[in-house]
Amino acid sequence: MNLSDRKFVIVIIFITIGLIFSLRLFFLQVVDEEWKVMAASASERVITEYPARGLIYDRNGELLVSNTAVYDLMVIPRDMKNIDTLAFCALLEIDTAEFNAKINAARKYSRYKPTAFAKQIPAALYVDIAENLYRFPGFYGQPRTLRYYPEPIAAHTMGYVSEVTPSIIEKNNYYQRGDYIGANGIESIYEEPLRGKRGKRLVLVDVHNNEQGSFADGQYDTLATVGKNLTSSLDLQLQAYGEKLMKNKRGSIVAIEPATGEILCLITNPNYDPNLLVGRVRGKNYKALSEDTLKPLFNRALMARYPPGSTFKLLQGLIGLDEKVIDENTSFSCHGGYYYAGRRLGCHAHASPVSLLFSIQTSCNAYYCNVFKRILDKYPTSEEGYTIWREHLAKFGLGSRLMVDMTSEVSGFVPASTYYDKFYGRNRWNAHTVISLAIGQGELGITPLQVANFTAAIANRGWYYTPHVIKEIDGEAITDSIYTQKHVTGISKENFEMVIEGMYRVIESGTGRGVRFSKDIEVCGKTGTAQNPHGKDHSIFIAFAPKDDPKIAIAVYVENVGFGSTWAAPITSLMIEQYLTDTITRPRIETRMLEADLLHNH
Repeated sequence: MNLSDRKFVIVIIFITIGLIFSLRLFFLQVVDEEWKVMAASASERVITEYPARGLIYDRNGELLVSNTAVYDLMVIPRDMKNIDTLAFCALLEIDTAEFNAKINAARKYSRYKPTAFAKQIPAALYVDIAENLYRFPGFYGQPRTLRYYPEPIAAHTMGYVSEVTPSIIEKNNYYQRGDYIGANGIESIYEEPLRGKRGKRLVLVDVHNNEQGSFADGQYDTLATVGKNLTSSLDLQLQAYGEKLMKNKRGSIVAIEPATGEILCLITNPNYDPNLLVGRVRGKNYKALSEDTLKPLFNRALMARYPPGSTFKLLQGLIGLDEKVIDENTSFSCHGGYYYAGRRLGCHAHASPVSLLFSIQTSCNAYYCNVFKRILDKYPTSEEGYTIWREHLAKFGLGSRLMVDMTSEVSGFVPASTYYDKFYGRNRWNAHTVISLAIGQGELGITPLQVANFTAAIANRGWYYTPHVIKEIDGEAITDSIYTQKHVTGISKENFEMVIEGMYRVIESGTGRGVRFSKDIEVCGKTGTAQNPHGKDHSIFIAFAPKDDPKIAIAVYVENVGFGSTWAAPITSLMIEQYLTDTITRPRIETRMLEADLLHNH
């Protein structure tokens, strides 16, 4: 072989070697991206730093919602080597079938990315697992926090947290597989400030599956940002007391601070312990609660539409005064009820004729049937008069959602005139056709929250703030205009004073006489008994106190138990006394309310 041939062979050899190295480098850098991840992961591990979710306090700084430590046991299938499956299963108290199913699911997701093998392991149980993880390459612990409720109250208001679904991840690119999100109540409405922001930590791991410190001195780490704390308007003591009073009863209590619109308590019963929907038992407990025939997940305070009954007469009186179809001295006769078109809408026995103040004191049906008819007859057509009447109600927040800062609120129902046109024909109906509306019956459907809100508007002599349950975020007062803008009813203060005087007489010498608990605190109230086509009537009572400087406005509904004065009124009285004086001076009444089982014995 001559010199030129040898040079040619040498060049070919070098070119071949160069091509081999180039192809191998291309393969490593471009083609096999997962191999790169695998190579890096052999010595590095990315630990997600989940922030502690913000805490929630009551208006007095009492803790309502806190966090507790748990761990997710993560697995990277590619890193599993020489696993003693039986020993691992014994450590976690599972069988090999469950082990294989979970590993197969993890491999299906990714061989190289971490996925949760076991979730939400309590810290006390995780200790033994952590001590043995060195024996099981590919497994490591991921710290998390779960919600904890020091007092098992206000479940419907607080809501709960659950793992994100694929649809949530698709809609919001912040979330990733394994994240938690507020799914109901305050947890959902205030998810963004509560959740904080994730961080990440890169750590070195030795061949024994032990962490050996930060990678690159932590220069690639990002800190988690803890969620913001919320201060709610709830009064923990009042909320807890109300839940005790409503035990073994079906219904709700809503109390509002009139001057601010802040919700002092929101009680719905049957209810549940919020700790039941936390951690590994959440799925099983949620299924049981959702199948419970008592419907403990149903938030009656925001979702139940009841007829307002005789409490509605206060609004009828105010609208009648504003429309100038009555005044303080207007009287109507009542001899057992209101007579029209050969029919009678009955009323209980009391003196006649009836003035405005006496009609509130005695809850006279005939008086408000006359007022309603006068309002509709004032205008050229009944439809026009009805529409004006309905517009007045809208200014009290009826017929639409109030936009409270909680989930599941319904709008209630105040029919439009077209509703009756559909049934009776245009211009073919009048006040007598829908006369049951005059006394808070008929098609009206009002939520307890709306009833408490119009009670607050009366207490304020004509205005209200949208009810809300969060007052501060990280110590800063809320600024959302929904909750800071005053809503005005348009009815004069003088007209409210007349109706309020009637409410005061209800307590002093009328249908709510048993509510008075102090000579020094003047309470204004109104009984209601709402007809129920499915059983016994609902017991209703609304009130506010003190009369001239109202600190609390409250609505109480107790379902299927009869008169408002029998059950709802005493509960209302005890709630007001507890809030204003922090004591109960009538133990006999309290014991009767606490021990009454109206859920199972009626």
